[in-house]
Amino acid sequence: MQLNIAVLAGDGIGPEVTNEAIKILKAVATRFEHNFTFSHALLGACAIDKYNEPLPNDTLETCLAADAVLLGAVGHPKYDNNPDAPVRPEQGLLAIRKALQLFANIRPITIYDKLIEQSPLKADRIAGVDISIYRELTGGIYFGEKHLSEDKTVASDLCSYSVQEIEQITHMAFKAAQNRRKKVTLVDKANVLETSRLWRRVVGQIATQYPDIALDFLFVDNAAMQLILNPKQFDVMLTENMFGDILSDEASVIGGSIGLAASASVGDKYSLFEPIHGSYPAATGKGIANPVASILSAALLLEHFDLYDEATAIKEAVSTSIEQDFCTTDINPESTYSTSDVGSFIESLILGNETFTNSTNVALGKSTII
Repeated sequence: MQLNIAVLAGDGIGPEVTNEAIKILKAVATRFEHNFTFSHALLGACAIDKYNEPLPNDTLETCLAADAVLLGAVGHPKYDNNPDAPVRPEQGLLAIRKALQLFANIRPITIYDKLIEQSPLKADRIAGVDISIYRELTGGIYFGEKHLSEDKTVASDLCSYSVQEIEQITHMAFKAAQNRRKKVTLVDKANVLETSRLWRRVVGQIATQYPDIALDFLFVDNAAMQLILNPKQFDVMLTENMFGDILSDEASVIGGSIGLAASASVGDKYSLFEPIHGSYPAATGKGIANPVASILSAALLLEHFDLYDEATAIKEAVSTSIEQDFCTTDINPESTYSTSDVGSFIESLILGNETFTNSTNVALGKSTII
């Protein structure tokens, strides 16, 4: 297969982890005889610095011409700490999602047995957790009309949803549940919000078309609590934009590190894949960022194009790296392996290269990769 992948490495640790994901995709292309090409463009703070806009037209054109988009991270403290900044990096991320009509964000939450002790939750609560969160991505309060009074003492953000926006992601979530444990949980705030009551009506109607799927409902505050008390109860979680943003970040730390959490954003024509950990500016350039979330996002990219054997090769290599403690310090505080070390180790496993250690390297916590 030939794929043209637009690469928006972005800000902070984005370029570092994205480089490792590209390294892995090139290894997959070599092993499985595919042809992947990469077209690089700017998004976020780096684009503002150069073009004074977070999503330049050239970047959008690059994405529209690509088969898929691989994104690193967006954000910088100089904008985060300035509430009056007229242009913000995150505006570029929202704009690219809107322009590509990426209406569904899919975030798998998987627990690695090796890392159960790393979780802030007790082992008996998280062993076997396997959740897929379906977050609506183009509607809601993030995209609603915004208002700030002239004296800057009153502000408002409009939350708006249409039946069509709810329907398209709901069908996707139910179809996903048919290949999983056949349960969908709608998370809303229907006791307070009119938009949530619309969600509940539309999802309830669609559920009748999927008689093999069990549907239940949770208010978002209860859902946040249940993710801690009993995360194993969830299979597919379906929710609106802001609730999904918050809950998926909460769920990501159950597995022991947000550095493992990948995501896919898809629409009818375009698709974008990114880790959910953000730009982590404090770690920029230090070689300590965990590349696994970006690498697993590359695996989701391959699955999107039905390259399941290739995606499985990545997942198995990641699992091996975790089992062998070949990881960054967010997983093992005593690790001396860098971002690129971890990427190279996973690359070697995919390519089938021999990995060996000698006594000196063992003492240093390093291995030699051939």
